[in-house]
Amino acid sequence: MSTFINEWGDIIWQGFLDTLKMTSISLVIAIVIGLPLGILLVLTRKGGEAENKVVYTILNTFINIIRSIPFIILLFFILPVTKLVAQTTIGVQGVIFPLVVYTAPYIARLMESALLEVDRGIVEAYQSMGISTSKIIWNVIVREARASIVLGLTIATIGLIGATAMAGLVGAGGLGDIAYQFGHLRFQPDVMYTTIIILIIMVQGIQSLGNLLARKLRKD
Repeated sequence: MSTFINEWGDIIWQGFLDTLKMTSISLVIAIVIGLPLGILLVLTRKGGEAENKVVYTILNTFINIIRSIPFIILLFFILPVTKLVAQTTIGVQGVIFPLVVYTAPYIARLMESALLEVDRGIVEAYQSMGISTSKIIWNVIVREARASIVLGLTIATIGLIGATAMAGLVGAGGLGDIAYQFGHLRFQPDVMYTTIIILIIMVQGIQSLGNLLARKLRKD
């Protein structure tokens, strides 16, 4: 055990840090993009406060197209754009853009579902009092949907961790890269098993934290 730690400890630790970096940066950017898109989907859909068939159809189609493409295919498909935006297609920097493109539409759809769960009666009650749409969105709809939003973001985060693992195929670094380069190509099963265990622990921890926070928000 000590021999394994001495030989692989630093490499696996750096891979863990790279995975955290890829996940956290991509998640923050994807939320900044995905949450407004989700709100816009709710507002412009049929019966929404700002119903607009053209806008909704364009957004809905775009999100469906991106979500229908597996990440590994999307990763290679947008390489020229990634090169233009990030100035590189390898390493942590080179995978942030594809991760955001992959995750933001997913978050938008999750946010749409969460916001649609809010009781329309509550929204209509505030509308009857003459409260502006913007205030209703942020102070009523988003607030009422907080628990569902947290659970949706938990699911998105876990999916994002899985995507970072696949990003190892283009030398993005992280645990996925270690598992592929050493565990698979160099036939080091102990390295493969270690990275899998770490990823399982990460996912279990994030899911438990998300469930705990969602339960707390439902009680508030």
